[in-house]
Amino acid sequence: MASEGPGSFLVSGGSGGIGSAVCDALAARGHAVIVGYHRNQTAAEAVAARCNGRALELDLSRTDSILAAAAALEGEPHLAGVVLAGSPPLSLVPFGKITATEMDEQWRVNVLGPQQLLAELVRRCFRKHKRGAVVGILTRAMGDEHTPAASGMGAYIIAKHGMAGVLSLLAADYTWLRVRSVKPGYTETRMLSAFDDRFLATQRERAPFQTPAEIAALVIEEALGQ
Repeated sequence: MASEGPGSFLVSGGSGGIGSAVCDALAARGHAVIVGYHRNQTAAEAVAARCNGRALELDLSRTDSILAAAAALEGEPHLAGVVLAGSPPLSLVPFGKITATEMDEQWRVNVLGPQQLLAELVRRCFRKHKRGAVVGILTRAMGDEHTPAASGMGAYIIAKHGMAGVLSLLAADYTWLRVRSVKPGYTETRMLSAFDDRFLATQRERAPFQTPAEIAALVIEEALGQ
C-alpha cells in the first residue's frame, strides 16, 4: 500500500464481535486492516480475508508478543491508527470477591498491554508522521459523574477505568495524536453469555441492545472524524 493512501489500522481483538465489525467498517472506507488476535487465529484469518487485510498475533498479556507485533508493524508504510477492542471474558463477581488472577488478567489486557503497545507504536510508527488515531473501547458500565458504575462486574470495570487513564495520558503527552474512546452499553456479543438470561430479558425490556455494527460506526466517527 502506498504511503499516500488512507493507511492501515490495527484492531486488537479483531476477530471478536465488535472488533470484527470495526474491521469491516474500516475496510469499507478503504483502510487496510490488521486483525490482532490472541487465541483464535482461524477466526482472525477469516476476518482478514473478508477485509482484504492480514492477521497478526497480539497477546496483550505478554510483553514478548507485544514487542513482536510492534516490530512487525514498524514495516507498515503508514499505520494510521489502533483500535483497542480486545478484552478478557467478563467475570460477574462483587468487589470483595475479585480474585488476584482475575484482576491480573483484566489489568494486563486492558491497561498494561495497551500502554506497552502504544508506547512502542508511537516510537516506531506514529512519530515519523506526527499523526495517528487511537480509539479505546470502554464501557457504559463504568458510570460517570451522573450515573454510578454497574454493580458486580468485577475487575472488568476497574480495568476499563485503567484504560481510560492510559488514553488520557497518551493524549496529554502526544498532542498530535487523535485519542478517543467509545462507551458501549449492552451489545449483542459473546460477552453477554456471562449474564443470566432472565437478567438480559429484563434489560432488553428497558432498552434495545446495541449491535457490533452500531459500535463500529461510533469507532469510525471517533477514529476518522466522520
